[in-house]
Amino acid sequence: MAVFQGVHMPSLGGATGWLNSEPLGPAELRGHVVLVDFWTLTCINWLRTEPYVRGWSHAYRGDELIVIGVHTPEFSFEHDIGRVRQATTERGIDYAVAVDNDYAVWSAFDNHYWPALYFIDADGIIRDHHFGEGRYEESERAIQRLLGVERELISVEGLGVEAAADWDHLSSPETYLGYGRGERLASPDGDAFDEARTYGLPERLGFNSWALGGEWTIGQESVVLDHAGGSIAYRFQARDAHLVLTPGGRAPIPFGVLLDGEAPGPSHGVDVDEEGNGLLEAGRLYQLVRQDGVVRERTLQIRFLARGAEAYVFTFG
Repeated sequence: MAVFQGVHMPSLGGATGWLNSEPLGPAELRGHVVLVDFWTLTCINWLRTEPYVRGWSHAYRGDELIVIGVHTPEFSFEHDIGRVRQATTERGIDYAVAVDNDYAVWSAFDNHYWPALYFIDADGIIRDHHFGEGRYEESERAIQRLLGVERELISVEGLGVEAAADWDHLSSPETYLGYGRGERLASPDGDAFDEARTYGLPERLGFNSWALGGEWTIGQESVVLDHAGGSIAYRFQARDAHLVLTPGGRAPIPFGVLLDGEAPGPSHGVDVDEEGNGLLEAGRLYQLVRQDGVVRERTLQIRFLARGAEAYVFTFG
């Protein structure tokens, strides 16, 4: 049954673990207003909403608001509870997090989105919900109505990867690289799935297309580098360019980023220096570019200096 306003909050009993809290059920939540936030640690849309959720948790905790993050993983490596714990530390999340590796809580809510917010009153009834980014003022007012308080809204400024997108200049879509959902691969010699193959970068990439250079294996979820020196290129237009990466259980992998064939300089992202140097240490979203000045169409290229890098999805902001 689809969850909609006016039904009881489904059970959290299917969670495979909890962070920052003992398991929470009806007895612990009774009489409290509850905000449930579905997230996955690599999702840029969730990262940009998290400053608000964190802010609401702090601002209304004394009014008996309980915030529960439900971490339902999108990619295989996100099932690692240690990685989820590290993400909560990096993001400053001190509210309860239900680890939903089996998708049991996701299914109980009939949820389909990251992020997804469910607003539950003190009787355990879902009174509102919102999917995706935005609607922050309305969401906070919904919290206030359920709590029976009325005061000035909190002030939020996201920093780094949590900064709001530059929607006016965002012209590139989320782009998955694995063949399960991949599209717009511009390989001059075609592609092959689940086997190592040498790819060559085209002389010029079309807008919102990407390509591989070097020996890679295209898997269902990701592309995996088989020999050092391989690269990925993408022709995009956005202020920010991100790539979800993991070293695949190997030692940290150095990488270099070029923007239109040169070091990014002041247009480097938070995970890259001005010379374009970065280090792939853990599975997460890496911000490679934050364009300085006028946002225009650019070609991003990331080159890995050791084998084993796994790349999952480009996102933009």
